Amino acid sequence: MYINRLIEKDLKDAVSRRKSVLLLGPRQTGKTTMLERLSPARLLNLANPDMRQRYEKRPAVLIDEIRDLDARADTPPLVVIDEVQKVPALMDALQVLLDEKRAVFILTGSSARKLRRGSHINLLPGRVLAYRLDPFRRDEYAKGSLQEQLLYGALPFVALDASEEAREQALRSYVTTYLEEEVRAEALVRNLSPFGRFLELAASESGGLINLRKLSQEIGVSHVTIGSYFQILEDCLIVERIDPLTRSATRKKLTRGNKYLFFDLGVRRLAAQEGCRLPLESLGKLLEQWVGLELIRSMRQGPGHLRFWRDPDGPEVDWVIEREGRLIPVEVKWTETPTQQDTRNLRTFLTEYPEAEKGIVVCRTPRAMQLAPRIRAIPWQDLAEIIRT
Repeated sequence: MYINRLIEKDLKDAVSRRKSVLLLGPRQTGKTTMLERLSPARLLNLANPDMRQRYEKRPAVLIDEIRDLDARADTPPLVVIDEVQKVPALMDALQVLLDEKRAVFILTGSSARKLRRGSHINLLPGRVLAYRLDPFRRDEYAKGSLQEQLLYGALPFVALDASEEAREQALRSYVTTYLEEEVRAEALVRNLSPFGRFLELAASESGGLINLRKLSQEIGVSHVTIGSYFQILEDCLIVERIDPLTRSATRKKLTRGNKYLFFDLGVRRLAAQEGCRLPLESLGKLLEQWVGLELIRSMRQGPGHLRFWRDPDGPEVDWVIEREGRLIPVEVKWTETPTQQDTRNLRTFLTEYPEAEKGIVVCRTPRAMQLAPRIRAIPWQDLAEIIRT
């Protein structure tokens, strides 16, 4: 069963205009499956050891191959290179081919880390359009209860499996073979024990305010090392970093630390070594993270950033959408019956920020409700409504 992805239209449009693309996304989000449907003239998968070694030995061989392919085609051929970060030296060869307009390329990668390492790496500035493929968004695949989405996440190969036992096994395998092995290998982490413990704590603390010094004390490494570990996860597309909103005309102590969200809630749970029976308090926190991930993904290609707002001595707002000079504060509640009490921090925010025209409470209410002037409660299923307005 194949589920159409929203990004497919953008990719097809880019290819029709003969624009090359760099498509990043975590492992198993469906990049290869989706691109095979575009019927490329050639698909090179650098995860294949034999193919990878061929181009590692002589990256310029790609130039000879694509020139030959172009010479036999009526129009520049479409070439997909999967897991391009496996052979970063290919980027120089690709620059030559792009400048010669020999082919239209779609380059995919599950990590930006190797592409950024060292000043000699060529990121093809101005030559490719950058896109990101994530696990399913709600408006791509809406099946499954809320609790299933919070526990098992939205990776395609997990979400499309009907068996809870099979989903659990697939997630466990993902955490073991990718997070614990490949991320470590790519990051060149020599001391595996602290990194393994860090991964568990980072997953447990996902969505919360991160205290690097506290984590360093628990794990037994420096806070600088903890910061580098988070950078590894960010570069490998495993976490999303959320920066706080810090400008204020009235408050001097707004939090300046960051939050991190694991890219998939199922992977987060297995990495945190949590079971399937979670207390209501945990489910509420997971709903907050789910909303954050959906908002981030909705703004990938458009203007806007996701922030949070927190005064250590006062109010806080879970998420703040910052877009084209406007702010939309969003609170997330587990309740089915929101009340005006749930709008307290939103009302404070709207008073202090005139560029914020309205506030939203996302919860499990079956229908939208007006809770206070300029503040509505909406069902979690209708989250896309925030994005369109």
